[in-house]
Amino acid sequence: MVGVMHRGRTVSLFETERLVARKLSHQDVPVLTTMLSDPEVMKFSVRGVCDEEATRKFVDWCLKCYASHGIGPWALCEKASGHFIGFCGVGPELVGDVEEINLGYRLARRFWHQGYATEAVKGVLQYAFDQKHCESVIVIIEPEHTASVRVTEKVGFGDYTTREFHARPVRVYRMSRDDWALHNKLL
Repeated sequence: MVGVMHRGRTVSLFETERLVARKLSHQDVPVLTTMLSDPEVMKFSVRGVCDEEATRKFVDWCLKCYASHGIGPWALCEKASGHFIGFCGVGPELVGDVEEINLGYRLARRFWHQGYATEAVKGVLQYAFDQKHCESVIVIIEPEHTASVRVTEKVGFGDYTTREFHARPVRVYRMSRDDWALHNKLL
Protein backbone atom coordinates (compact mmCIF):
# COMPACT_ATOMS: atom_id res chain seq x y z
CA MET A 1 0.00 0.00 0.00
CA VAL A 2 1.39 3.37 -0.96
CA GLY A 3 -0.37 5.82 1.31
CA VAL A 4 -2.10 6.10 4.64
CA MET A 5 -5.65 4.80 4.75
CA HIS A 6 -8.18 7.51 5.55
CA ARG A 7 -11.82 6.47 5.54
CA GLY A 8 -11.05 3.60 3.21
CA ARG A 9 -8.82 5.46 0.76
CA THR A 10 -5.10 6.07 0.44
CA VAL A 11 -3.88 9.59 1.24
CA SER A 12 -0.66 10.85 -0.32
CA LEU A 13 0.88 14.23 0.38
CA PHE A 14 2.42 14.61 -3.05
CA GLU A 15 3.61 12.54 -5.97
CA THR A 16 6.51 12.71 -8.40
CA GLU A 17 6.93 10.79 -11.63
CA ARG A 18 7.88 7.53 -9.84
CA LEU A 19 7.20 8.21 -6.15
CA VAL A 20 4.37 8.78 -3.72
CA ALA A 21 5.04 10.60 -0.44
CA ARG A 22 2.93 10.02 2.65
CA LYS A 23 3.27 10.41 6.39
CA LEU A 24 5.37 7.82 8.19
CA SER A 25 3.51 5.62 10.67
CA HIS A 26 4.32 2.96 13.23
CA GLN A 27 3.44 0.38 10.57
CA ASP A 28 6.65 1.46 8.80
CA VAL A 29 8.90 0.61 11.77
CA PRO A 30 9.92 -2.92 10.61
CA VAL A 31 10.95 -1.92 7.07
CA LEU A 32 12.44 1.36 8.30
CA THR A 33 14.46 -0.47 10.96
CA THR A 34 15.93 -2.74 8.29
CA MET A 35 16.98 0.32 6.31
CA LEU A 36 18.29 2.35 9.29
CA SER A 37 20.27 -0.59 10.66
CA ASP A 38 22.39 -0.72 7.47
CA PRO A 39 25.80 0.82 8.30
CA GLU A 40 26.23 2.06 4.70
CA VAL A 41 22.86 3.86 4.74
CA MET A 42 23.72 5.45 8.11
CA LYS A 43 27.38 6.23 7.37
CA PHE A 44 26.82 10.01 7.47
CA SER A 45 24.09 10.09 10.13
CA VAL A 46 24.77 11.92 13.38
CA ARG A 47 22.64 9.26 15.10
CA GLY A 48 24.44 6.25 13.64
CA VAL A 49 22.87 2.84 13.05
CA CYS A 50 19.36 2.50 14.52
CA ASP A 51 17.75 -0.51 16.14
CA GLU A 52 13.97 -0.98 16.37
CA GLU A 53 13.64 1.17 19.51
CA ALA A 54 15.63 4.05 17.95
CA THR A 55 13.58 3.74 14.75
CA ARG A 56 10.32 3.86 16.74
CA LYS A 57 11.58 7.04 18.49
CA PHE A 58 12.39 8.54 15.08
CA VAL A 59 8.85 7.79 13.85
CA ASP A 60 7.45 9.29 17.09
CA TRP A 61 9.48 12.45 16.42
CA CYS A 62 8.13 12.56 12.84
CA LEU A 63 4.55 12.29 14.13
CA LYS A 64 5.22 15.16 16.57
CA CYS A 65 6.63 17.25 13.70
CA TYR A 66 3.52 16.63 11.60
CA ALA A 67 1.33 17.73 14.53
CA SER A 68 3.36 20.79 15.56
CA HIS A 69 4.78 22.06 12.25
CA GLY A 70 2.75 20.32 9.50
CA ILE A 71 6.01 19.02 8.04
CA GLY A 72 8.56 16.29 8.72
CA PRO A 73 10.28 13.36 7.05
CA TRP A 74 7.77 11.60 4.77
CA ALA A 75 7.70 7.99 3.63
CA LEU A 76 8.59 7.43 -0.02
CA CYS A 77 7.02 4.57 -1.94
CA GLU A 78 7.52 3.50 -5.54
CA LYS A 79 4.37 4.10 -7.57
CA ALA A 80 4.86 1.02 -9.73
CA SER A 81 5.46 -1.54 -6.96
CA GLY A 82 4.21 0.18 -3.80
CA HIS A 83 7.56 -0.66 -2.15
CA PHE A 84 8.77 1.55 0.68
CA ILE A 85 12.11 2.94 -0.51
CA GLY A 86 12.98 5.41 2.26
CA PHE A 87 12.05 8.85 3.46
CA CYS A 88 12.58 12.48 2.48
CA GLY A 89 11.23 15.64 4.00
CA VAL A 90 11.80 18.89 5.80
CA GLY A 91 11.63 19.32 9.53
CA PRO A 92 12.70 21.61 12.34
CA GLU A 93 16.39 21.44 13.25
CA LEU A 94 18.22 23.51 15.83
CA VAL A 95 21.37 24.89 14.19
CA GLY A 96 23.31 26.82 16.79
CA ASP A 97 20.50 28.59 18.61
CA VAL A 98 18.24 29.07 15.56
CA GLU A 99 15.46 26.70 14.50
CA GLU A 100 15.79 26.08 10.78
CA ILE A 101 13.78 24.01 8.31
CA ASN A 102 16.19 21.24 7.34
CA LEU A 103 15.84 18.89 4.38
CA GLY A 104 16.96 15.32 4.89
CA TYR A 105 16.53 11.94 3.28
CA ARG A 106 17.58 8.31 3.48
CA LEU A 107 16.99 5.62 0.89
CA ALA A 108 17.38 1.87 1.25
CA ARG A 109 20.62 0.88 -0.45
CA ARG A 110 18.94 -1.10 -3.23
CA PHE A 111 17.35 2.15 -4.44
CA TRP A 112 20.60 4.12 -4.71
CA HIS A 113 21.97 5.36 -8.07
CA GLN A 114 18.58 5.38 -9.79
CA GLY A 115 17.73 9.09 -9.53
CA TYR A 116 15.25 8.60 -6.69
CA ALA A 117 17.03 10.98 -4.28
CA THR A 118 17.02 13.86 -6.76
CA GLU A 119 13.39 13.17 -7.69
CA ALA A 120 12.34 12.99 -4.03
CA VAL A 121 14.22 16.17 -3.05
CA LYS A 122 12.62 18.11 -5.93
CA GLY A 123 9.18 16.85 -4.87
CA VAL A 124 9.79 17.77 -1.24
CA LEU A 125 11.04 21.26 -2.12
CA GLN A 126 8.05 21.86 -4.38
CA TYR A 127 5.71 20.76 -1.58
CA ALA A 128 7.58 22.71 1.12
CA PHE A 129 7.67 25.97 -0.81
CA ASP A 130 4.35 25.80 -2.71
CA GLN A 131 2.05 23.97 -0.26
CA LYS A 132 3.62 24.61 3.16
CA HIS A 133 4.90 28.10 2.32
CA CYS A 134 8.33 27.62 3.90
CA GLU A 135 10.42 30.77 3.51
CA SER A 136 13.74 28.93 3.30
CA VAL A 137 15.14 25.42 3.57
CA ILE A 138 18.62 24.37 4.59
CA VAL A 139 20.59 21.20 3.93
CA ILE A 140 23.35 20.05 6.28
CA ILE A 141 25.93 17.77 4.63
CA GLU A 142 29.33 16.47 5.52
CA PRO A 143 31.63 17.41 2.60
CA GLU A 144 32.74 13.77 2.22
CA HIS A 145 29.15 12.74 1.45
CA THR A 146 29.70 13.40 -2.25
CA ALA A 147 26.48 11.74 -3.45
CA SER A 148 24.35 14.05 -1.29
CA VAL A 149 26.44 17.07 -2.27
CA ARG A 150 25.71 16.22 -5.96
CA VAL A 151 21.96 15.82 -5.32
CA THR A 152 21.81 19.08 -3.35
CA GLU A 153 23.61 21.08 -6.00
CA LYS A 154 21.70 19.42 -8.85
CA VAL A 155 18.35 20.61 -7.44
CA GLY A 156 19.52 24.22 -7.17
CA PHE A 157 21.32 24.74 -3.85
CA GLY A 158 24.50 26.69 -4.53
CA ASP A 159 26.28 28.65 -1.86
CA TYR A 160 27.03 27.17 1.52
CA THR A 161 28.69 28.08 4.77
CA THR A 162 30.99 25.79 6.71
CA ARG A 163 29.95 25.11 10.29
CA GLU A 164 30.28 22.58 13.03
CA PHE A 165 27.21 20.43 13.67
CA HIS A 166 27.18 17.65 16.27
CA ALA A 167 30.98 18.04 16.52
CA ARG A 168 31.42 17.46 12.76
CA PRO A 169 32.47 19.92 10.05
CA VAL A 170 29.54 20.35 7.65
CA ARG A 171 28.32 22.45 4.78
CA VAL A 172 25.05 24.30 5.37
CA TYR A 173 23.31 25.12 2.10
CA ARG A 174 20.28 27.46 2.03
CA MET A 175 17.56 28.03 -0.54
CA SER A 176 14.79 30.60 -0.23
CA ARG A 177 11.35 30.29 -1.75
CA ASP A 178 12.38 33.00 -4.26
CA ASP A 179 15.56 31.03 -5.14
CA TRP A 180 13.40 27.95 -5.77
CA ALA A 181 10.99 29.88 -8.00
CA LEU A 182 13.87 31.41 -9.96
CA HIS A 183 15.65 28.05 -10.35
CA ASN A 184 12.48 26.41 -11.68
CA LYS A 185 11.76 29.29 -14.05
CA LEU A 186 15.19 28.82 -15.60
CA LEU A 187 14.62 25.10 -16.26
